[in-house]
Amino acid sequence: MKCPACFHDLTEFTIGGVTLDACEGGCAGIWFDAFELQRVDDQHEVAGDKVLHLQRDPMLTVDFARKRDCPRCDGIKLMRQFFSPKLRVEVDHCPQCAGYWLDAGELEKIRADKAAESKIASGAGTGLSMEAIRFLYRQKLDNQAGA
Repeated sequence: MKCPACFHDLTEFTIGGVTLDACEGGCAGIWFDAFELQRVDDQHEVAGDKVLHLQRDPMLTVDFARKRDCPRCDGIKLMRQFFSPKLRVEVDHCPQCAGYWLDAGELEKIRADKAAESKIASGAGTGLSMEAIRFLYRQKLDNQAGA
């Protein structure tokens, strides 16, 4: 398979039982077939650390504005979109095979955003539990209704 970003040959390697295709020695992007990304995107997934340290050609420049072809599907262009409404990391997604292309550094951003989101959801960022936050919110609503 060819890299959709720099046309370098993709190299297959296995991480935690999942076979990925990476642009090792090229732009350091990674191709995830459908549902593979969810299996290696957890920050605590130790085996997934290998994908964070791919060799990159420092002389290579990637044109992020160019429409990219899906490396799996002939004639299908990848769609640039946010990974999720909450995780504002732009990734390339194939509308046909549901695969994802992540440019160098995008997996790290997804992991960092998920960790921050998890911290906020658990109340760790404020030092308050979710129960305490709900209580304070209800108090505020009650005060506004009484005013």
